[in-house]
Amino acid sequence: MDMAVTTVARPGLGPLVTGVSAVVARRLEARQTAYAVADLLRAHLPGLDLLTPEERAGSPDGYVSHLLHAEADFSIVAVVWRPGQDTVIHDHVSWCAFGVLSGIEYEILYRDMGDHLREIGRAENRPGEVSGFAPPGDIHKVRNTSDEVGVSVHVYGADVSRLGSSVRRVYELPVR
Repeated sequence: MDMAVTTVARPGLGPLVTGVSAVVARRLEARQTAYAVADLLRAHLPGLDLLTPEERAGSPDGYVSHLLHAEADFSIVAVVWRPGQDTVIHDHVSWCAFGVLSGIEYEILYRDMGDHLREIGRAENRPGEVSGFAPPGDIHKVRNTSDEVGVSVHVYGADVSRLGSSVRRVYELPVR
């Protein structure tokens, strides 16, 4: 039996864990699961008090992920981004739903054309906004474009405590 990992009791995390467990138990297709978890996250988006003040400060070295809960079928992670911090272009091992608590997560979406990437969309995700996605078609780069520290909650359909990350692949192809 897999044991769930919860680092500490967190305000607002309990209802989210219970709700995600119920959605995952329905064994929907990945995209449907991502959208159902996004709906749940929209209804139960935690507040910034989900993290301690020290955790919300982030790091000058790059964005920081805080594992809040993990079990075999899903994980909940808080990501903290200082202004201007970003990810590399990447995709994911599983479906994902995320909600923004503070800052602006500016996302650029790409399509793999074989020998290059092509930009296919952009989204400016603001506090209170929630979205979900599933592979394939989840190649993106994310940057905090606000002047404040950004915090977001991500629910992944995988045990990131075991995998170490939700990233499946990093893309270094040219963008055309």
